[in-house]
Amino acid sequence: MRVLKKILRGLEGEISLVPESVDDLWHLKHLISPGDLVFALTHRKAPASTDKLRPEKLERRAVRLGIRTESVEFATSSSWLRVHGVIEVGQDAGSYHTLNLEPGADVSIVKSWRRHDLARIEEAVAESRRPKVVIALIEEGEAAIGVLRQFGVETASEVKAGGGKGMGGKGGESRSEFLEEAAKELARVAAGEAKVILAGPGFIKEDLKKRIDSTLPDLAGRIVLSEATAMGVSGFQEVLRRGAIDKILEDSRLGLEATLMEDLLREIATDGRCAYGPAEVREAASMGAVETLMIGDELVRSPEMDELMRSVSDARGRVVIFSSEFEPGKRLSALGGVAAITRYKIRR
Repeated sequence: MRVLKKILRGLEGEISLVPESVDDLWHLKHLISPGDLVFALTHRKAPASTDKLRPEKLERRAVRLGIRTESVEFATSSSWLRVHGVIEVGQDAGSYHTLNLEPGADVSIVKSWRRHDLARIEEAVAESRRPKVVIALIEEGEAAIGVLRQFGVETASEVKAGGGKGMGGKGGESRSEFLEEAAKELARVAAGEAKVILAGPGFIKEDLKKRIDSTLPDLAGRIVLSEATAMGVSGFQEVLRRGAIDKILEDSRLGLEATLMEDLLREIATDGRCAYGPAEVREAASMGAVETLMIGDELVRSPEMDELMRSVSDARGRVVIFSSEFEPGKRLSALGGVAAITRYKIRR
C-alpha cells in the first residue's frame, strides 16, 4: 500500500491510497464503510465526440467519480474490490454506479477516520515492504503450495502423483516425476525473490529439497525447512504456529494471530487471565484490565466495538484485529468475535 496524501483535520478528511496487491484490497474492504465518499477512476458512457451527426452513439470514457458508498464487495480469487453507491461528485450525479478497484488504482477516501483505521493503513504500508512468502506442504503423492496473504494463506497450486491435477499442478506416474513436478510448481509460484517454507512429515521434504538443490539453485537458497503433520488449511496453520514464518517475517500479522489465539486458548483451559464474548470483555475493559484485545474484522465497524477499542487503547491496552478468513479469526468468531488476554485473573 502506498499513501499519496493525507488531508486531515483531527480524524476528519481525505486520504489517498494506491493498493498494490490483493492484500491491500483486503485492507481497503475494511477501511471503506457505508456512508464514506470514495473517489476513483472509472468508466461511464458518453456521446462519441467524433460522431456529432449521431449524438445517440455512446462510447465508454474514463472519468473520476465520487461515490457515496452503500456496499463493498471483495473477491480474493478475482483480485478486485467493488464499491457500490450513488454518484455524488462527477458525471451523472444521483445515479448508482460501481467502482471496480484493482491493484494500482488511485483511490481517495473522505470520511471520519477511526484510530484503528489509521493503524491499519500503517500496517498495510509496512507489510508491503516485506518479502512474498510461499508455504509448500508435501507428503507422499501430494503437495499443496500456498501464498501467505495478510488475510490468510491462499492456495496457489496443488500437485498429485498418478496423473491427478490440482489448481494448476500436474502429477506424474512415479515418485521421481512427482517430485519433479512439485519442484517446478514451487518455482513457478515462488518466482522472483519470494521466500519459501517447505514442510511435511517424514523425509519427503528433504528429498524435494535435494531435487531443488540440484536443479533450481536460486530457489534452493530461499527455502527454509519446517515440520508439518497435516495438509491443507490445517497444515498451513501448523507451519505458522511452529514459528517458521518468524525466521522470515519478524513481525508477521498472521503469525501474531496464531500465537495470540494459542495463548488465549491456554488461558481459557486453565481458567486464567482471559475474557471472551462481548459482555465479559466489556466488563474487563471497564476495569482497565485488558492487556490485549482481540476482535474480528467483521465487528470493528459497530459503534459498540469502536467504543470498546477506544476504551482499551486509552487504558494503554493493545488492540489486534483478526482476519475472519483465517483459522484464528474463525476460532475467535466461535468465542463471540471478541476476546481479551487480561492483566490479571478476573473473578466471575
